[in-house]
Amino acid sequence: MSADTQSTQNIVVVGNGMVGHHFVEQLSQNSNYNITVLSAESRLAYDRVHLSEYFSGKTADDLALTTPEVYQQLGVNFYLDAKVTTIDKSRKVVTTEQGESYSYDKLVLATGSYPFVPPIPGKEREHCLVYRTIDDLDAIQASANTGKTGVVVGGGLLGLEAANALKELGLDTHVVEFAPQLMGVQLDQAGGQQLRKMIEELGVTVHTEKATNVITDGESSVHKMEFADGTHLETDLILFSAGIRPYDNLAREFDLAVGERGGIVVNNQCQTSDEDIYAIGECALWNNFIFGLVAPGYTMAKVAASHIDGGEESFTGADMSTKLKLMGVEVGSIGDAHARTPGAQSYTYQNERDNVYKKMVVSQDGKTLLGAVLVGDTSEYDSLLQYALNGIELPENPDALILPSNGGEKPTLGVDSLPDTATICSCLNVTKGDIVAAVDAGATDVGAIKSVTKASTGCGGCSALLKNVAENEFAKRGLEVKKDICSHFVYSRTELFHIIKAEKIKNFDTLIAKHGKGMGCEICKPAVGSILASVYNDYILQDDHLHLQDTNDTYLGNMQKDGTYSVVPRMPGGEVTPEKLIVIGEVAKEYNLYTKVTGGQRIDLFGARVDQLPAIWKRLIDAGMETGHAYGKSLRTVKSCVGSTWCRYGVQDSMSMAIFLEERYKGLRSPHKIKFAVSGCTRECAEAQSKDIGVIATENGWNLYVSGNGGMKPRHGDLFATDLDDATLIKYIDRYLMFYVRMADRLQRTSVWLESLEGGLEYMQKVVKDDHLGINDELERQMDAVVATYQCEWKTTVESPEKLKRFRQFVNSDKQDENIQFVTEREQIRPATLTEKAANGLLIETVDVTAVEPA
Repeated sequence: MSADTQSTQNIVVVGNGMVGHHFVEQLSQNSNYNITVLSAESRLAYDRVHLSEYFSGKTADDLALTTPEVYQQLGVNFYLDAKVTTIDKSRKVVTTEQGESYSYDKLVLATGSYPFVPPIPGKEREHCLVYRTIDDLDAIQASANTGKTGVVVGGGLLGLEAANALKELGLDTHVVEFAPQLMGVQLDQAGGQQLRKMIEELGVTVHTEKATNVITDGESSVHKMEFADGTHLETDLILFSAGIRPYDNLAREFDLAVGERGGIVVNNQCQTSDEDIYAIGECALWNNFIFGLVAPGYTMAKVAASHIDGGEESFTGADMSTKLKLMGVEVGSIGDAHARTPGAQSYTYQNERDNVYKKMVVSQDGKTLLGAVLVGDTSEYDSLLQYALNGIELPENPDALILPSNGGEKPTLGVDSLPDTATICSCLNVTKGDIVAAVDAGATDVGAIKSVTKASTGCGGCSALLKNVAENEFAKRGLEVKKDICSHFVYSRTELFHIIKAEKIKNFDTLIAKHGKGMGCEICKPAVGSILASVYNDYILQDDHLHLQDTNDTYLGNMQKDGTYSVVPRMPGGEVTPEKLIVIGEVAKEYNLYTKVTGGQRIDLFGARVDQLPAIWKRLIDAGMETGHAYGKSLRTVKSCVGSTWCRYGVQDSMSMAIFLEERYKGLRSPHKIKFAVSGCTRECAEAQSKDIGVIATENGWNLYVSGNGGMKPRHGDLFATDLDDATLIKYIDRYLMFYVRMADRLQRTSVWLESLEGGLEYMQKVVKDDHLGINDELERQMDAVVATYQCEWKTTVESPEKLKRFRQFVNSDKQDENIQFVTEREQIRPATLTEKAANGLLIETVDVTAVEPA
């Protein structure tokens, strides 16, 4: 097609959901088309996949996929609140509800779908809502303000997302499902049971095999749902999320072919029965199938744009495998999850203690993966998906793919063994071949590959696999491997650190405007927040830093499994006066907190509600205590023995040194948490060699150990220097830590960092001892600046009435979360189990009324 011909083409897109927007992105790459978008909604495209995050703090702007300015830059005309009501196929004109008409050469229907509401008498009652748009969310929030219980009708993928939304609003949340299990399409029975168990442990009550007959007035709540089995459930809000139906009314009214059960019939090029009208996404019916996931819709958008532009791409179906997090529970489903293929055999692994269920479905000869179910741990999803999609022969013992390694070698699927047809990004249908082609065409970093292929710009779940494939291709061509932190910055964490420091950038918005793109993500925002804290040591809850923090930092406490927080005052070196110990005890007694001595030699108080945190901390601060930063990626503790002061074997005053070190480095923000220990002699009672920084007293001073680690992958610290005096010891630690803060990747402990550092220990000794890079003065100045600007974040918070406003349980109510309940065990509280809550009448149960005699 010539450019002259293209310039006359008017493309009208009806609908601006995720798929419609993706079509615009595809076609607008060719500036010769005149694109007009008509949206029935009042806002441009936004991310519907993450709608529930609207109730956990994200705004409509955060969810936006584009802006008016971006569309204007692309030359796209757009009209909001412009619902199309008429299609004149003969004149090629569409008309909106307002009477405005737009002519087209090609018309693209991307009208999406609407929530299916079962025909239940009473479904039209007030506070009976659906979950589909941001306007729906506003209605749900307004309704939630007046009630305390919410029910989601539908236990599928969307229903559980909706349940998450109600839970975020603080409602006592129930899920009512007609089928015997949750997510019956994606999970087998055992997987569904495991998911149910985990979701119920999060405080959501699940009712399966419940068919609602009628919704009437409740006795203690707004509604009463009466079920076919004679039981009932009372609730204040009902949210229908029982599936979708295609928005195909325009096709029905204006004589386009539709399926028997709905959906606009399309061919492999996404053309409808009128060759100048296309349909894409959830309104389109291909091969008698409607795809309810965004990834197939994106592929349809790409195919339609290609066909309009003279291309030959075809839509031939889509893989419906999915990986997601539901209320924090990892769930994955691949291919034939139910083992319905004739002769199929299964391997299963279940660990009830850790809430993990895994299943592989293989062919009769055991050589091909047909499907998989993963609940609680989806770490093998990417590898299994590649086996399934590409027909790669399974290893000799396939079950090893889902079994714990237990120290042995686990079979791995190297990216080099993947065929070019292997799908890397299922959202955007990007294959390994596409990535190879991008590299061959000149892409030299992951960011450039993303720009060309759009891989990992959908849900982002393939980012690790994309990175591996890209780096493998770079290495094969002898290219330098870039380490971009995410798709919003083509820089590593180290490079971002230097940019922020060199340009004196003090907030995220300035950084992304000058050196990034988009609006940031859950990877780059906390990483930049950490860097800003390392460089400037500002109060992390100040307005322009607050949105960068993760949950623990946001509330200055570690969130526990029941939604409460722990309180950990600092005890430098594990030393505490009787007076402070008494105050801690009084606080624990007054607020009924579970009290435990930690491995870091301090006291942890569990079970505090978020609204109790300010009063608890004020009491502790008034007694002279400070935050222990147990929630932060920062210095946690400096463990110590009593040293030469008390111990007859001690050769140095380890207590004084430990207290000095903790006071010096407290509040230092870093790529990951840091732990110290100081032992007063080589008997090593403080276990210093298992810490990031370990100090052991000698007759002549101190031995310094670095990058030790306990936890999941223990590592013995490396002996860095011997017989140091106090001043040299501090200088070495200053330099080592500050170099680590500058150079490490996000969430990289000192042990992993040192092992991955070229030159390793020997190189670091040159840097720190010999000033090999000539930066030691700068490293020391930077550490001095951090030390000089320390502030107790909780003290700053309790002194700010404005900051205290965020410490409440619900965004829409001052009520307490009744789901947080405790029982007493060994004379202290612990979270109540689901059974215990039910036994105490804390859960709303369905009541069997069939046995009740009429009055």
